[in-house]
Amino acid sequence: MANDVSQSGSDESDTLAPPRKPGRPPGRPGGAHGEQARAQLLDIALALFARQGIGETTLGAIAREAGVTPAMVHYYFKTREQLLDMLIDERFVPLRVELARVFNDPHSEPVETLSAFVKTLVATVDRHPWFAALWVREMISEGGLLRRRMAERFGDTHKDHAIERIAGWQKEGKLNAALEPSLVFASLFGLTVFPLAALRWRDADRAVSTEQLARHVVALLMDGIRPD
Repeated sequence: MANDVSQSGSDESDTLAPPRKPGRPPGRPGGAHGEQARAQLLDIALALFARQGIGETTLGAIAREAGVTPAMVHYYFKTREQLLDMLIDERFVPLRVELARVFNDPHSEPVETLSAFVKTLVATVDRHPWFAALWVREMISEGGLLRRRMAERFGDTHKDHAIERIAGWQKEGKLNAALEPSLVFASLFGLTVFPLAALRWRDADRAVSTEQLARHVVALLMDGIRPD
């Protein structure tokens, strides 16, 4: 991995905003301001990862985007791998848990559960603009670093549980038996995240709101393309 982070024994900045020409910022990264600076660096890293990929983003590039010295970024994140692990723990795991929670109610019915999953997924993309592009670039693309790291750390426990629920509903006659349980997630993500990742859906003259998209996907799931 490219490492363009320089070493420095000097004190670094505790703020990132507004962006400025790289230099030696005053102050020491610590306390509440240090946490805010660290959170802003995570936000900037997410935006760059979504825009150009994790493999193409160095710590030095994050520093340039933030307008701070590489030493400041190095103060918080010694390596890109450490930064990625922090992003996983603090940004991805909470979203993963939120999405998986939809399947945790043992008394929920399949129609309401899958509809709730779609709405939760669309709401997640709406709240986090980086999510859709990063998912397409790093989770479904061959060799995605985020996909590999998530698999190494967590495996497929949440996904396997949901697949078991879907298969169980099929055995109970509550869900179409022709569905392939392992492909349900790929279908749901494809119907929701792909349109939101495509810039053309954000064009002013063809804008589709997240509410419209959620309604569209649920209608496809429940009724297909047949007329009422």
